[in-house]
Amino acid sequence: MERSLRDSTDHGSFDHPYVPGATRHGAAPVIRLRAVRDACVAHPAAVQCSICRLRAECLPAELEGDALDDLDGRLASGRRKVARGRALFHAGDRFDAVYAVWTGSFKTVVSTRHGREQVTGFRMAGDLVGLEGIHASRQAVDAIALEDSQVCVIPFAGLQALARDTPTLQGRLQRLMSREIVHDHGAMLNLGSKSAEERVVAFLLDLADRLETRGYSRSSLLLRMSRVELGSYLALKPETVSRTLTRLQAHGLLFVCQRRITITDPNGLQQLRDRG
Repeated sequence: MERSLRDSTDHGSFDHPYVPGATRHGAAPVIRLRAVRDACVAHPAAVQCSICRLRAECLPAELEGDALDDLDGRLASGRRKVARGRALFHAGDRFDAVYAVWTGSFKTVVSTRHGREQVTGFRMAGDLVGLEGIHASRQAVDAIALEDSQVCVIPFAGLQALARDTPTLQGRLQRLMSREIVHDHGAMLNLGSKSAEERVVAFLLDLADRLETRGYSRSSLLLRMSRVELGSYLALKPETVSRTLTRLQAHGLLFVCQRRITITDPNGLQQLRDRG
């Protein structure tokens, strides 16, 4: 959520893939990136997992060589563009695919019968979206793009067939699903037992951790969601979120510039998170 090939504040355009490593390790190899981009433009339906820089987020590390090349065009059926504010899918839609976020970010939302919306999560590049639909064969949430985004479309029937033939892929899928369950349990604990300040701090540190695993700096965060959306996710009023960020800045723990958050005292934030 932090950096693209153009600048350090936008990796969610339709023009460039999200490239982990650009922040801490310098620019990504231009020739390889152009090859990936040109391949996708020339053959939009042929997703080449073997050369994708995000494959470590989706595929088991044990897959390599011919086994990895064999997935090209078989795992993902193509890529789909989703403009900011538009839905990838809605709750109740037929479930027939899961989606790997390639660029950009999404929020997942559930709505009550009275029309009240609750944000249930945020997904960034490398995350899978739509796993909730497996149980009932219907999507359980709305998935809305927070910025211009692209996803790899992974037909579920094909994924199941590949998983049967590739035990390491089946294990990877199970671990991804387990990770989502563990993360959701942590989010529920955060909402049920922590103060507003502790909720905001826990969210920021979780976001920092997720960025770091993708090769990005954990100290500079760009929030793609609004204060209203973040408040919905944390069960806080938007003004409470804003006041909490201002208070954390006054204590020297971070610096706030609109949606950009710079963590200036990570140890202090961790102490706040852990005290609960």
